[in-house]
Amino acid sequence: MAEEIERKFLVASDAWRGDVTHSAHFQQGYLASNDVCAVRVRLTGDRALLTIKNATLGIRRSEYEYEIPLADAREIFDTLCVGRRLSKTRYFVTHGPDTWEVDEFDGENQGLVLAELELTDEAQAFERPPWLGEEVSGDPRYLNSSLAERPYSTWK
Repeated sequence: MAEEIERKFLVASDAWRGDVTHSAHFQQGYLASNDVCAVRVRLTGDRALLTIKNATLGIRRSEYEYEIPLADAREIFDTLCVGRRLSKTRYFVTHGPDTWEVDEFDGENQGLVLAELELTDEAQAFERPPWLGEEVSGDPRYLNSSLAERPYSTWK
């Protein structure tokens, strides 16, 4: 079984920007999102992925990811993901021995910036960057599937 172990945090300042190594823009559309799983298509550059994740809250989740033809992904995104989309720029940020993924959302989620760190073990220690804010790993509002349906701009 494929798994991801990931911690997610709010970002407290822009101090991370000086340590960006590269970035990528993502468009994500959700085919399904419920109590059991989320199924998404992701477009980035000339690549497209179909991803299935279980809906378990916490830092450990099942994840299955498959590359699919870009033309198929665009059609799925345009026709089947209406009303369940988001876009963001992901910045890869080095801090100590770790590479953090900092997601800066746009569109209806503009203003939200999250940092994620993928771990090999749930108990793995890591160095907290000074720009890291509150941990939101267990808060379902910050799941990308949730943000696609209930954007950050509607929370206020």
